[in-house]
Amino acid sequence: MERIALHTRLKPGAEAEYERVHAVIPVELDAALREAGVHTWRIWRDGLDLFHVVEVDDYHAMRRALADHPANVPWQARMAALLDVPDDYSGDDRGVPLVWELP
Repeated sequence: MERIALHTRLKPGAEAEYERVHAVIPVELDAALREAGVHTWRIWRDGLDLFHVVEVDDYHAMRRALADHPANVPWQARMAALLDVPDDYSGDDRGVPLVWELP
């Protein structure tokens, strides 16, 4: 299993809407994430900065599985309206590199 850290940034003023839509994600999206090998996905927010920790069987395989998934495509469109990031769901990234961990 992999543990991947991600960093995204909200558009100014999108904080409340981002938290509102994440209060309960669509059941179909939850199922798609789990089917793609996601065990946990946690998100913390500090101002506009979002920090994600994803525990997943295979991060790149998960991204490929979800890229065109009918539950994920509308979710990504919704997130694109809230996030201040380029519209890239390639999954070629490796997340935020780990610097140190207490064993």
